[in-house]
Amino acid sequence: MLHKLLFKHIDNSALIVFRIIFGLLCFLESIGAILTGWVRKVFIIPDFTFSFIGFEWLQPLSGNGMYVYYIIMGVFAFFIMIGYKYRISVFAFTMMWLVTYLMQKSSYNNHYYLLFLLSSIMFFQPANRYLAVDAKLNPNIISNSMPRWCSLLFILQMFIVYTYASVAKIYPDWLDASVLEIMMKSKQHYFMIGDFLQNRTLHYILSYGGILFDGLIIPLLIFKPTRKWAFIISVFFHLFNSFVFQIGIFPYMSLAFSLFFFEPKTIQKLFLKKKFFYDKAEVIIPKNHSAIIIVLAIYFSVQIVLPLRHHLIEDNVLWTEEGHRLSWRMMLRTKHGIADYKVINKSNGEKLKLDLKDFLSSKQAKIARSKPDIIWQFSQHLKHHFKKQGLDVAVYVDSKLSVNGKPFKPFINPEVDLANVDWNIFKHNEWILPSQEN
Repeated sequence: MLHKLLFKHIDNSALIVFRIIFGLLCFLESIGAILTGWVRKVFIIPDFTFSFIGFEWLQPLSGNGMYVYYIIMGVFAFFIMIGYKYRISVFAFTMMWLVTYLMQKSSYNNHYYLLFLLSSIMFFQPANRYLAVDAKLNPNIISNSMPRWCSLLFILQMFIVYTYASVAKIYPDWLDASVLEIMMKSKQHYFMIGDFLQNRTLHYILSYGGILFDGLIIPLLIFKPTRKWAFIISVFFHLFNSFVFQIGIFPYMSLAFSLFFFEPKTIQKLFLKKKFFYDKAEVIIPKNHSAIIIVLAIYFSVQIVLPLRHHLIEDNVLWTEEGHRLSWRMMLRTKHGIADYKVINKSNGEKLKLDLKDFLSSKQAKIARSKPDIIWQFSQHLKHHFKKQGLDVAVYVDSKLSVNGKPFKPFINPEVDLANVDWNIFKHNEWILPSQEN
């Protein structure tokens, strides 16, 4: 039964069209990051970046090196789109994207993590077997079919993403629409719709609509009678998010996933009119079938367990952020912090002068007041900075945090020297003060 489910061959039209769209979107993401000034703001202007803990050695290339980096990444994305040197191009893009993802957290986004996962998945897909330069150069690889696991991999991955996103929204501040109210206040300057976005009824519709959409969209797309309507709702939902929240290529990537739910003949009629339709439904079990099953089982086990890790860590993840990343907790809250960094020369107790503007960009300074891992990393950075001047320092942070517009509360223990404590990855960091939930 499992072999038939995974290794039955189906028409590969969805994968071929998805490869083209995926490559195009990755190309636009790479080149767009340069044209919009994102690369300059995140990599060029700052003196250093807040990398993922353990990857501090990953820092931007000097000068205009990051522009060249993103151009090269865009070239590989273009090669994916046209199906040229497909495996090499996907691998190169995936590794380059992973480096930029691990290199900075000031613009952290779950969608960046998702793009890494998807590009990794694409590496194992036979997506260059039709309408690709590789197939043109080597006709022997041309094929109109693929094992069903190729399609199921995408469907299950997106089911996990959407399900966790839906469940994470079920908490008081989301259910009373206060989160959406705060988010929409920053959109009131939008032309024509700015005032409309401040409507409280709309906030409730978006809050509960978000829960329902994320929780039901994959099942509704799978179920044929509701597929067309689910797709129409999906188009509206993702275009609204794209316009209002400006979240890059993710809405369009999500729409592209709909290809794997529609009949191959429908896809061919719209995109591949000359393609031969595959309908043999053969079950071809490869020699490495056991390895494929084991890898898929391990991969999805990690994907299912990883977003749950915050339940094993003390206190509320909305407050501590411990276990927040890599967990599909998307657009869930707003946070504002106040932080006073105090650097003390341990040899004589003297308080050293410190101006955040001398070390951080405005974007970095904002998260260095509200995210505990960033606060810890900046304290470590200050320690190494003053060590170069021959000083052994202690760094204390007196801070307060507001979550979802609520009153500011003490956030970091001001009596703990953050420059000389370790970061705990798998358990609660005690210097993060309790959330004091009522």
